[in-house]
Amino acid sequence: MTEEEDRKPRPDEARYDPEITSEFALPAGIAVPEAGVEPETTSEFAVPKGLATPQPAAGEPEGSAFSMPSAYSAHDVTAFTPASGFPTVSLVKDAPWQDRMRTMLRMPVAERPAPEPVQKTEEDGPAVPRVLDLTLRIGELLLAGGEGAEDVEAAMFAVCRSYGLDRCEPGVTFTLLAISYQPSLVDDPVTASRTVRRRGTDYTRLSAVFRLVDDLTDPETHVSLEEAYRRLAEIRRNRHPYPGWALTGASGLLAGAASVLVGGDVLVFVAAAIGAMLGDRLAWLCAGRGLPEFYQFMIAAMPPAAIGVAFALAHVDVAASAVVTGGLFALLPGRALVAGVQDGLTGFYITASARLLEVMYFFVGIVIGVLTILYFGVKLGGRLNPDATLPGSERPLLQIAASMVLSLTFAVLLQQERSTVLAVTLNGGVAWCVYGAMHYAGGISPVASTAAAAGLVGLFGQLLSRYRFASALPYTTAAIGPLLPGSATYFGLLSMAQNEVDKGLVSLAKAASLAMAIAIGVNLGSEISRLGLRVGSARKRRAAKRTRGF
Repeated sequence: MTEEEDRKPRPDEARYDPEITSEFALPAGIAVPEAGVEPETTSEFAVPKGLATPQPAAGEPEGSAFSMPSAYSAHDVTAFTPASGFPTVSLVKDAPWQDRMRTMLRMPVAERPAPEPVQKTEEDGPAVPRVLDLTLRIGELLLAGGEGAEDVEAAMFAVCRSYGLDRCEPGVTFTLLAISYQPSLVDDPVTASRTVRRRGTDYTRLSAVFRLVDDLTDPETHVSLEEAYRRLAEIRRNRHPYPGWALTGASGLLAGAASVLVGGDVLVFVAAAIGAMLGDRLAWLCAGRGLPEFYQFMIAAMPPAAIGVAFALAHVDVAASAVVTGGLFALLPGRALVAGVQDGLTGFYITASARLLEVMYFFVGIVIGVLTILYFGVKLGGRLNPDATLPGSERPLLQIAASMVLSLTFAVLLQQERSTVLAVTLNGGVAWCVYGAMHYAGGISPVASTAAAAGLVGLFGQLLSRYRFASALPYTTAAIGPLLPGSATYFGLLSMAQNEVDKGLVSLAKAASLAMAIAIGVNLGSEISRLGLRVGSARKRRAAKRTRGF
């Protein structure tokens, strides 16, 4: 062996060269594994040793996610679908769009009927973002006007379907509107949203929006996207049907009629009207200065309470309690209460919680305003009896007339169309007749009587709205005015002002029960009216089924 060959390292010695500093080098004394003992495949999806490789079924493309599993047979279909199959959905064409859209919204997406676009004027239809923007603008006006969340979703879904967008999912909360459209399973969805930052009570505008949606869903009335935008702009620019002075006068008449309803005379009528008008003007002044609605309600509740306390301090022989009660009728948030309970009953719990929280804030503002005046009145020696009862059963004809005037003025405050004022006035009179017959003549509890009367209001209001293809709010909200718990609220606050907290809480709990009875009764009457309407499969509107709360 030559000297050069002796210097050349052997192959096995090269692996154990101490000069090699790699941390992956095998330490001395460990045998080198022979090639072929361990597979070089490092994928975690590799088949382990000893397990047979699965063979694809005959006719099944390898790697397909949509192929039928090998253990699945056609005889197992009944385990996944009902025995009778899925029912065919067939909606009546001439039914109100509210019921048709509400029915489809309560269905799974796979079971909804195919859309029949009636407003598509081009071959490819209008641009999707513009349709979604129009839908959100219409939903904003409805939600800002006090419409229920379910009806707002139905209107948004109706607008999208009228322009050929079927796979849409609208979402409504108290301040946020959102809608998502997915053209197909492989296309990216298009989502848009809009925030409702300001609310205003104008039922004339609400009715105009309902007519626009009705025209969009009518197959015989072709409304292009540009025409829909133009009509929507006109609705936004529309002036209120009643001026500010008329609203102030209506507020005074409402308070005066409410005071007569609970037993007041002519002097009480005038005093309650003056107090309500002063409170309304002060509220307008606060609104112009940018104060929140909480403080507006608090300040508006003070003048009627101050006039009632002034009568008590002057020892004037009048029903001072009726003056304060009449002023409270013009402030109680019955509209927001009904909308909040309706959203809760229809499954929109987030929106319902927000609406009821808003009602609570308004009510707390009224409580603070009235309680402040009553506290100082009691400290000054005013004799106000919280155990007094307001006479009312001895003048049924006068009460019926007062309830109709109250409903009429309430309709004016809600900015309703003049064509609906007469219907809602009669509806309010009928509601008070039912309440008086059940409570005063029949001796039934006021909560049950209020619920029955409110249910009749909801029933008639829903039927009138279906007859006119309009919203039910203008026919129900003003009609529940005579049923609002003004006297129970006042006596509860008076008891608390005189340091009788227990009695005050009991009276306030009674007022809350009456308010809930009104809201639930209106919603129940509306649901009963829908049971008799023929809307195809809408008569079996699906709702969530639960067992023992799960």
